Amino acid sequence: MSKKKQPNSRHCFICGVENPIGLHLHFYETEPGVVESHYIAPDHFQGYPGVLHGGIVAAIIDEISGRAHMGSDPNFPRFMFTGKLEVKYRKNVPIGKSLKLVGKVGKTKGKIAEAWAGIYDAETDELLAEGTGIHINVPQQQFDVSRLEELGWKVYPDE
Repeated sequence: MSKKKQPNSRHCFICGVENPIGLHLHFYETEPGVVESHYIAPDHFQGYPGVLHGGIVAAIIDEISGRAHMGSDPNFPRFMFTGKLEVKYRKNVPIGKSLKLVGKVGKTKGKIAEAWAGIYDAETDELLAEGTGIHINVPQQQFDVSRLEELGWKVYPDE
């Protein structure tokens, strides 16, 4: 199974490579419509001791569910914004522990698409949190896709 790295931006809270307070996640399309990432949450994102804040959990689920529809072609990404997000917190998501993040496409109808995302304990493969999102295509006139790299949207090399 080959995986294709998706682009990152400079300033996004989730994937921004230059965001000093961001999560700095990198996403890989492992098969069409499926994306994965790994993350170890630092102490400064905890809610109560040892547990990742629920808002950060929701932000991760929001991002990876939307990225499932994005694809891996950096020149023709499907940019979407979230219309609805439903999160199920099954267990506490720990900080300082390896997490596996997965997003999978659902149904698409025109400019609207559904997706699912899950956060797993990377060691035990136990599902800790999951969510479904309804995502809507960003209007084409919102930004110039021919300037994506200039805007900082590109595939950055793995560190």
